[in-house]
Amino acid sequence: MPSKNMLPKGARRHSVRAEYRATRGVEAAPEAVVPVLDLDEDTELEDGIRTFVAGPSAAGMRLDAYLAQAIPEISRARVQMLIEAGQVRVDSVAPKGKQKLRGGESIEIEGEPHPEPLHATPENIPLDILYEDKYLAVVNKPAGMMVHAGAGRTGDARGDTRNKGTLVNALLHHMATLSDVGGELRPGIVHRLDKQTSGAIVVAKDDVTHRKLSELFSGRRVAKTYIALAHGTLAKDNITVNLPIARDLVRRTRMTTRRMEGRSAVSHIAVVERLTTRYGAFTLVEVRIETGRTHQIRVHMQSLGHPVVGDTLYGAPRAIQPAVRKGESGRPTEESHLQLERNFLHAAHLEFSHPRTGKALAIDAPLPAELEDFLAQLRTERFPLE
Repeated sequence: MPSKNMLPKGARRHSVRAEYRATRGVEAAPEAVVPVLDLDEDTELEDGIRTFVAGPSAAGMRLDAYLAQAIPEISRARVQMLIEAGQVRVDSVAPKGKQKLRGGESIEIEGEPHPEPLHATPENIPLDILYEDKYLAVVNKPAGMMVHAGAGRTGDARGDTRNKGTLVNALLHHMATLSDVGGELRPGIVHRLDKQTSGAIVVAKDDVTHRKLSELFSGRRVAKTYIALAHGTLAKDNITVNLPIARDLVRRTRMTTRRMEGRSAVSHIAVVERLTTRYGAFTLVEVRIETGRTHQIRVHMQSLGHPVVGDTLYGAPRAIQPAVRKGESGRPTEESHLQLERNFLHAAHLEFSHPRTGKALAIDAPLPAELEDFLAQLRTERFPLE
């Protein structure tokens, strides 16, 4: 049953667009740009109270969104924490975060936010760090590891279980600081990889770096290339899939390209190797994605009729049976079946300009041993080409 506080269906997306863009660092319009405050010149610090005047560009903006942009070292989550704790005053009155500004208001911020301890706890889990400096790190995530905790309620058995063994738990152990723009369960996490997808993932160590990285990702200024093995033989060497992706209304754990209201998604697929084996035909591909939708490559490969090997959610077989060789009798035994306990999908390459130094970064994550071994086994079962 819809909440009585929800907006009419047709107005929901429009009503949050400007605020969403503001939190992502995207300028909704030139007049909505909020200047970053120079705390040495534009604010007065007295007895731990920061005082400044909202500029004309604040007109029409929510207070929390304005403060999060005006003071980049404080995340929106922490701005809301300050407001809820009564540490923010607008024209000497305690406001609500959703209060709209007119411009020209006197704003006071007292002290610093005091977030509750993170629910995720540090765990001494080995990390393969591909690149690291004082602002960010790039980690080679293994398949089978969740990036961050699931949606279980805090304190219940399911929540406690899903809050362990994640990339976040490992990061909290290995790194002294992590950004909290993503909230208490996702410190440092700028983007995600599916649980059964391995490869390079970027982590932010402070809020300013996190925001700038988010702008790079949302502005499609990060080159992301994946390696995948698909069932069957792709018809062309180069294919671009431009199909929107939305939640499957029947099977909620799946995404689909068959709903018109899906979000735009673009994948560029290039054939690396074709294999004709006793286990069938396979195509090794590189996939460069412009967008980062949930399950994007998996869904787009399925839309072509070539699911990713091991991806049983999108139609790949759990066990791959070999063809019966000439002179053999009966069905193949289970021992001869080929099986991959994960998706053959790996985030192999990231390329972007460092958000703080401007340095060009190109980072490669080598193909994991289990995928190399699977490929090697297929190649030994290759049929000679006619």
